[in-house]
Amino acid sequence: MLRESYLYYSFKRDIGVQLCLLIFALMVLAALIAPWIAPSDPYDLTQIDIMSSELPPFWVDGSDPRFPLGTDAQGRDMLSTILYGARVSLIIGFGAVALQALIGVVFGLLAGYLGGRVDALLMRLADVQLSFSTLMVAIIVGAIVQASFGRATYSSYAVALLVVIIGLAEWPQYARTVRATVLAEKGKEYVDAARVIGLPSRRIMFRHILPNAMSPIFVISTVQIANAIISEAALSFLGLGMPETQPSLGSLIRSGFDYIQSGSWWITLLPGAVLVVLVLVINLLGDWLRDVMNPRLYKN
Repeated sequence: MLRESYLYYSFKRDIGVQLCLLIFALMVLAALIAPWIAPSDPYDLTQIDIMSSELPPFWVDGSDPRFPLGTDAQGRDMLSTILYGARVSLIIGFGAVALQALIGVVFGLLAGYLGGRVDALLMRLADVQLSFSTLMVAIIVGAIVQASFGRATYSSYAVALLVVIIGLAEWPQYARTVRATVLAEKGKEYVDAARVIGLPSRRIMFRHILPNAMSPIFVISTVQIANAIISEAALSFLGLGMPETQPSLGSLIRSGFDYIQSGSWWITLLPGAVLVVLVLVINLLGDWLRDVMNPRLYKN
């Protein structure tokens, strides 16, 4: 209760964090209900008029009232594509972090609790994984999948594949953190008592030790969501992420990049601004959560 009350107390006193949480909640809500609030469906080809392509937003001369944020090079409404694109980016971000946490927590528990050869094997595997950048791993795996199954197959399962690719690239962050927590906890009295009464190792790890590692897991997850969204945007910009027919924030930025010189700056700038704001508020929330959940705050 002390940690929960301090968390709430800190939240009430920090206007900036409240504003960040409000912006993030509104962006998530808008993305979730995109099919109901978007002016048009960017996936429906019958609603796209190529004659309405590259129309500017409402504050620029030559705009069309039907498209408040203008249109892209294909004639799609920018507001609709941004709403749907944010939805895809958030799905990939949350899905990839869930996969990272699942793999990392299990490996971290096993490495810290069992020790010995299991610890050495899993941590060396994590070290190898960390020696490569996330983007490099994602590019290699994405290129192999496209070469093996074709671009059409990749496009059909792009969301699921990106979740797996980004998730597999970042699990060591969780594994190393959970392992450190397990090493600090497994020698305490409550763990010894659980062993004495004959509880199986699986129950001790997941029911007794894991709850004490939840605070750093929550902090890491907040930051990793932002990292996963950025990774998706980078892969889409490089042509290894979401296709243009299935807009994400990254693919929207990529689709408009070639039209900046022709004056259609909004095709790239608007989804880029949404991406920057989304990542910024998530990182600010993660920084605040890290400071509040710092164990040193509870020594007294």
